[in-house]
Amino acid sequence: MDIFVMDKWTLLIATLLAAAAAIQGASYVRRGVRSPWTMAWLLLSFIAQMVLLGMRGEMRGACPLGDTGEVLIFAAWALTMCYLLEGSVYRLSLLGVFTSPLVAFLLALALIPGMLDSNPVHIDHADAWGEAHAALSVLAYGALGLAAVAGVMFLLLNQRLKDGELNNVLFKNLPPVRELSRVVMRLLVLGFTILTLGLVCGLVMEKSGDVTRHLIVALCQWGAYATLLTLEWRRGMPPRKLALAAVILFILSLSIFPLL
Repeated sequence: MDIFVMDKWTLLIATLLAAAAAIQGASYVRRGVRSPWTMAWLLLSFIAQMVLLGMRGEMRGACPLGDTGEVLIFAAWALTMCYLLEGSVYRLSLLGVFTSPLVAFLLALALIPGMLDSNPVHIDHADAWGEAHAALSVLAYGALGLAAVAGVMFLLLNQRLKDGELNNVLFKNLPPVRELSRVVMRLLVLGFTILTLGLVCGLVMEKSGDVTRHLIVALCQWGAYATLLTLEWRRGMPPRKLALAAVILFILSLSIFPLL
């Protein structure tokens, strides 16, 4: 079987597994119980994503971030990895119900014809700093994306509390509002730290016209998150505003994502 066809099948499997996590998780929430399978489905999707990225890396001879499809897959992988770590450590299984639709969406976009190069150019000598910059930038997106997902959960829970809908099925399954606020902050700090490391690698890597443009975009993104965290550190922000800012900044970041 042609390796590109294998890539497509593996990508399809990863997408379907993430979609299964989203659909089954949502069905459990509607019944008022937590899904015991969300993390398992996403773990299987994560494994398929790793296999796919491994095959694409072999084809390129470098970190698989050479086309839009690979960037989308890498972002989905980073988002899934952050969820598996955060969700398991802090027992936030419902976070997967909100994360899996985004993962499935990113993978589904990569399935669009033309997103993945059928015959990518093999690189003999890759710039290590450039590879680290690209990989760390996308990993940062995973943590910052999960912060946005946790922010959405916080905003939903906060609205339910304001409306007095304490018997709502979703409300019963969400973790405490203070815990969600702490999760948003932890993930913002994690994502910003990784983004900073990626930016440092970008500043010392080999430069070209396109790379310079990408670094300017990365600096603007870094500055936006640095401003948010500085405001939180120096003045303290209401949890609702922090969650809303995490969501808005990530949505804005998605609009410039292909440039990174």
